[in-house]
Amino acid sequence: MIDQVLTNPSQTEKATYKTDVAKEKPIRSIAKSISWRIVGTIDTMIISWIVTGHLNTALLIGGVEVVTKMVLYFFHERIWNSVKWGK
Repeated sequence: MIDQVLTNPSQTEKATYKTDVAKEKPIRSIAKSISWRIVGTIDTMIISWIVTGHLNTALLIGGVEVVTKMVLYFFHERIWNSVKWGK
């Protein structure tokens, strides 16, 4: 059973950008990245505020991480879309 979870014998074709984009367009990954970062950034700001005790520092940390983590998430999402496991 574990081999069926890890590999799907019916999917013998290699995932390419063209086939990947037909399943989920990059704009969807961008929208998911933005919505997730809003949640994640609010969380980071709250934690930073609690740890530092300074709201300005918390806002600065949140402002920097929102940009870097959106970019990282976009590429992470696109890589996972090319992985056949679990599809």
